[in-house]
Amino acid sequence: DEINRTPPKTQAALLEAMQEKSVTVNGKSYELPSPFFVLATQNPIEQEGTYPLPEAQLDRFMFNTWVDYPTFEEELNVVKQTTGNVSETISPIMSGEEILSYQKLIRSMPVAENVLNYAVNLACKTRPGRDKATKDVNKYLSWGAGPRASQFLIVGAKVHAALEGKYSPDIEDVKAVALPILRHRIVTNYKAEADGITVSQLISDLT
Repeated sequence: DEINRTPPKTQAALLEAMQEKSVTVNGKSYELPSPFFVLATQNPIEQEGTYPLPEAQLDRFMFNTWVDYPTFEEELNVVKQTTGNVSETISPIMSGEEILSYQKLIRSMPVAENVLNYAVNLACKTRPGRDKATKDVNKYLSWGAGPRASQFLIVGAKVHAALEGKYSPDIEDVKAVALPILRHRIVTNYKAEADGITVSQLISDLT
């Protein structure tokens, strides 16, 4: 919770866990169980007393999802459940083995060459100063998405396609996951701030 409030030493340990699937304590390495994944929150408003995550760590997260205010009905339900004596029983709906089997199934889905090209081209277009960069990218971005973005665009598109009942992803599936996959991987410059240009706008224009 609130990962940007953890000190750099803790962030470095988390990066090792996400990258190597292991943690080191007193010089001894411990393998983490599989499946292993990290969900983290951070408050975009409060910046005082925070430690911005380095790009290398941000790049390890597949998605960056914005959680807005709840609707009236959602907030009403939260208040009802948290201000009384309501006791909820939570039961697991899936085992670790099942998650691994679904991951294997997703990776086995075929992907057409034009979809692969679209995903890689989309990631390449975010890189200022490179051949495929657009005029706005060169003007407003100081840093673009790396190769891991291309990988996650395809994996995310596969999952999106599977949830839609399709046997193979198409370009629309890539577009559907582009914003949460790309927005924490590209960095705007002072010109973008001055002109009121957001990361979301730039990604929308690229897709």
